[in-house]
Amino acid sequence: MSTNVSDIYGSLVFNEHVMAERLPSVTYKALMRTIEKGDPLDIEVANVVAHSMKEWAIEHGATHYTHWFQPLTGLTSEKHDSFLDPIRDGRALMRFNGKELIQGEPDASSFPNGGLRATFEARGYTAWDPTSYAFIKDEVLCIPTAFCSYTGEALDEKTPLLRSMAVIEEQANRVLALFGEKRRRIDVTVGCEQEYFLISEEQYKKRLDLMLTNRTLFGYAPCKGQELDDHYFGAIRPTVNEFMKELDDELWKIGVPAKTKHNEVAPAQHELAPIFENANRAIDHNLLTMEKMRLIASHHGLVCLQHEKPFAGINGSGKHDNWSLAANGRNLLEPGENPMENLRFLVFLTCVIEAVDEYQELLRASTASAGNDQRLGADEAPPAIVSIFLGTELSGMVDALVNDHESEFESADKVAMDLGVSVLPAFLIDNTDRNRTSPFAFTGNKFEFRMPGSSQNLSETNTILNAAVSKSLKDFADAMDGLTGEAFEKAALAHIKELLKDHARIIFDGNGYSEEWEAEAARRGLPNLRTTAEAMPALISKKCIDLFEEFGILTEAEVRSRYEVKLEKYNKLINIEARTCKRMVRQLYLPAIADYAAEVAANIGKVKAVAPDADLSPQETILGKLNRGIKAIDDLLIELDETHHRVRAIPDQQECANENASKVVLLMNALRAEVDALEIVVSADHWPVPSYNDILFYA
Repeated sequence: MSTNVSDIYGSLVFNEHVMAERLPSVTYKALMRTIEKGDPLDIEVANVVAHSMKEWAIEHGATHYTHWFQPLTGLTSEKHDSFLDPIRDGRALMRFNGKELIQGEPDASSFPNGGLRATFEARGYTAWDPTSYAFIKDEVLCIPTAFCSYTGEALDEKTPLLRSMAVIEEQANRVLALFGEKRRRIDVTVGCEQEYFLISEEQYKKRLDLMLTNRTLFGYAPCKGQELDDHYFGAIRPTVNEFMKELDDELWKIGVPAKTKHNEVAPAQHELAPIFENANRAIDHNLLTMEKMRLIASHHGLVCLQHEKPFAGINGSGKHDNWSLAANGRNLLEPGENPMENLRFLVFLTCVIEAVDEYQELLRASTASAGNDQRLGADEAPPAIVSIFLGTELSGMVDALVNDHESEFESADKVAMDLGVSVLPAFLIDNTDRNRTSPFAFTGNKFEFRMPGSSQNLSETNTILNAAVSKSLKDFADAMDGLTGEAFEKAALAHIKELLKDHARIIFDGNGYSEEWEAEAARRGLPNLRTTAEAMPALISKKCIDLFEEFGILTEAEVRSRYEVKLEKYNKLINIEARTCKRMVRQLYLPAIADYAAEVAANIGKVKAVAPDADLSPQETILGKLNRGIKAIDDLLIELDETHHRVRAIPDQQECANENASKVVLLMNALRAEVDALEIVVSADHWPVPSYNDILFYA
C-alpha cells in the first residue's frame, strides 16, 4: 500500500469517482439523480450498482457485506453476510444483487425502540442510503443504511437527520427565491471535533470503574493536573504519535477527512478535527472515527476513553458541532465585507438566532446524558444554559438594529497585527475574539455548538437544529410571500428587527462560567437545565412534537420513543455506576483502608511496648482519621444501597431519572469524597487501584 496520502485517501470507498469509472454511463447518471435530486431508484439500476460494488469490494479483499446502521444505542450496528452462493456442482459463486443492496432485515425488537416494538414483533428493515458512500472495513463491504420498524417508524438516528436535511433545503430555497436566486442544492455542513483520552491498557484493567462505566468513580486529584497549561498543543509523546499516525492512515482509507490532531488541555487528553462536509457523511465519519479510535488504541497498549468526564477535576471531553449552510458550495453564513448591508446574511443569521432561542430547551435535551451531566459547567465545558456568542462586531450590529441605529453602524476594518519584529510577517486579525465558555458561538462563517458530549451521536442535535432553523426560515418566507424589490427589502429588514428584539435575550458575549451570568440568565428567562432528568421533558413538549410533525421529521410516537429510550439509558447507566461504586467500596476500598488501620494500630502497640513514653499522637491522629473515615464510608454505603434499590424499583422512567439525579448521584458523590479523602492517608502499597498520578502520566 502506498504511503502517499493522495493515493490512499478514499481507496476503500465506493465513492463518486469509483462509480463514474465502473458504472455504465446510464446507470451512473440515474444513480446521481437519486443522490442529488432524490429521484426514485429503479431496481435494475440497483442490480447494476450492486454487481459493480461487489466486484470492486472483492478486488479489495472483501468477503462479506453488511448494512451499517445507527440504532438508538448511540453506536453503530452491523450484521455480516458473505457474498458466497454455493451451486450444485460443489463450487461456489460470489453474488450480490440489487435487492440485497437496497434492503436488509435486522431484528427490530432487540434494539432500543421506546415501546414501538414488542419482543414478539421482531421484524425491522434497513434501507440503503445512497447519499453516504459504501466503504470497506475489516474485509467487509459496509453499506450505510436507515433503520425502520415493520410498521414504518424510524428506529435510528440517520432517518430523521435525512428528513431534516430535506426540509431545511426546501425552506432555505424558499428564502433564496425571495432574493431572486434559482433553486440551489443546500447542504448542511458539519465538522465534528472529537476529544478523547488515551490511557495505559495495563492501568485500565486494574480499574473496575473504567472498565464498566468508562469513567473513574473514585480518585483524588493528581499532584499535577493541567494548571501549568503545558499539555495543550505540547509535543505528542511517541506512543500516542504512533497511534495517531495509524489512525490517520485508516481514516483516510475510508474517506474520513481527518485534518487536525493535537494534545488537548488535560493530561492524556487529545483531539481530532476533520474538514467540514455534508452533515450526513460527517456524522457517519465521526462514528467511524470513534470506532477506529477504540480499536487502534489496543494496537499500542492503550485504551481510548470517549466518556465526557473520565477524570474529576480536569477537562472533560466534548464533541464540538460546527454547523453551517451552503448553497451550491457557497456559505450562507458568510457575513461579507459589510454584514449590515448583506441582507441575505442578516436573514439567515436572524433565523438561527430565533431558532436557538425558541428551541433552546430542545437543543439542551439533545445533549443530555449521564456523562454530559458530569461535564457541563466546568473545566472549559460550556454551562447548561444555552446562549449565543456573536462577537463584538455582530453583537454591535444586532444592537444597532434593535435600537434602530443601523445607519450609524460601521463594520470594523481588518486590522494588521504588528508583532514589532521586522522578520515576522504582519497579518490581519479577525474582527472578533472567540469565547470558549459559550455553548453556541459564531466563529466567522459558522456556529460552533460546544455543548454536545464526546460519546454522543450528533445526528439528534443536528436534526433538532435543522428543524428549528427550518421553522424560522419558513415563517420568514411565509411573511414575505409575494413581496419583491424595495417592498421586500423594507419588509425583510423590519422582520429582522422585530425578531432580534424578541430574541436578543439569547445573545451573551461574556463569561459563561460566572455566577453573575447565571443570575442574569435567570432574569432573562433562560432555563438552566443542569441534569438529564431536568432536560428530557422538553423532548415531549407539545412545542417539540408540533415542530417535528409540521415538517414530517418525526411522528409523535417516534418522538416519545426517543424520550423513553434516552431516559431508560440514563437510568441504566446510573444503575451500573451505582452497582460498580458499591462493589468497589465493599471489595476494594473498605478492606484496604481497614487493613492499613490495623497496621497503624499494630505499629502503635509495638512502639508503646518498647517506648511507653513516646509521643504517638501523629500515628493516633492517622488512626482516628482512618476509623472515622471507615464509619462515614460504611454509613454512606448503607444509605446509597437502600436508596439505589428503592429508585431502581420506580416504574416511571422520568420519576426514576428525577430520583437518580437528585438522590443516587449525590450519594455516590458523597461516598466518593469520603473514599478520596483517605487515598492520601493510606500508604500507596495498600491502595487497591492505580491513582490519577499513575493513570494520567504514563510514560
